[in-house]
Amino acid sequence: MSLDPIDYRAAFEHAPVGMVLSRQRVMVDCNAFLCEMFGTTREQLIGQSFAVLYPSVAEYERTGQRMIPILNTHGRYADNRMMRRLGGLHGARPGETFWCHVTGRALNRAAPHEAGIWTFEDLGARRASKAELTPREREVAAHVMQGLTSKEIGKQLAISHRTVELHRARLMRKYAAATTAELVQKLLAG
Repeated sequence: MSLDPIDYRAAFEHAPVGMVLSRQRVMVDCNAFLCEMFGTTREQLIGQSFAVLYPSVAEYERTGQRMIPILNTHGRYADNRMMRRLGGLHGARPGETFWCHVTGRALNRAAPHEAGIWTFEDLGARRASKAELTPREREVAAHVMQGLTSKEIGKQLAISHRTVELHRARLMRKYAAATTAELVQKLLAG
């Protein structure tokens, strides 16, 4: 019995996660699932900087800088972060933010943004964030969702653990959460 050769283009296009091929943090190809997640078309994404998917340019720049040493060392990177929907297709609301798990691999560790492949998974199941968060609160929330302590988060973000605790307390108030576990649950639920 002979097997047909794998159609890698079809596999990419129909993958059950959003996928992007990039060069210098510009999207050069993406699949249908990514377009659905961000409420837009492939034609509107190709040639665009990843910045259009972030709540702000500052967060895009901060994340890009944070990834470089990790990609240099390991060749891959993953985190949970807030992303922003672009259009109104597939039931999305333009400008709506949502929690997303992002995983990527640099094709050249020495130049991590040169070329890569990235996957995106919507953690909020299309539910908008109920609380308005500052960029720093979003960063702290993403690390809290990974189970990091305040000291570990402070080290990752180059801020004191006491500052992290202040942001965590604000998150707890904004989401009316009594425990960290409840906060994580509410963050995931949107």
